[in-house]
Amino acid sequence: MANTFELISSYTATGSVASISFTSIPATFTDLCIKVSVRGSNNIGTASLRLRYNSATTNFTNRRIDGSGSSVDSSSGTDGAIAILQGGDASSNTFGNYDIYIPNYAGSNYKSASSDTVNENNAATEYATLYAHLWSQTTAISSIELTPSAGTLSIYSSAYLYGIKNS
Repeated sequence: MANTFELISSYTATGSVASISFTSIPATFTDLCIKVSVRGSNNIGTASLRLRYNSATTNFTNRRIDGSGSSVDSSSGTDGAIAILQGGDASSNTFGNYDIYIPNYAGSNYKSASSDTVNENNAATEYATLYAHLWSQTTAISSIELTPSAGTLSIYSSAYLYGIKNS
């Protein structure tokens, strides 16, 4: 069975922004996928990109594992983190690239998500990260916000929200 991706919405920042939001997400798909290319204003490794559903700020847990080019690390949190944010101190005009997958977003179970992320830089320290993310709520997801834990997102940061159907 093949999956069909359909673009629901896209956003590209025309200046520095506090967040990227998708609203009025239809409940007609099986899963969601977000393709993200962002750069933050803080230094690399000092901020995360957070995933919020339906304006909620609680009931999130996450687990990450990453490699930085010289070491590996893992941690747990409750802040809704889904990626280590590409820093403004990285090589000029480079952006972090993140794939976020949200299965069964309209179902009545808790909402899980996973991400595969990489930050780009011409330096020794950089991050390739995997995240597991859980929102302990049974409400269908109708809006999504991507927001940095500190600072802002830079001009040309972008995100594309896709709905996925089994065909």
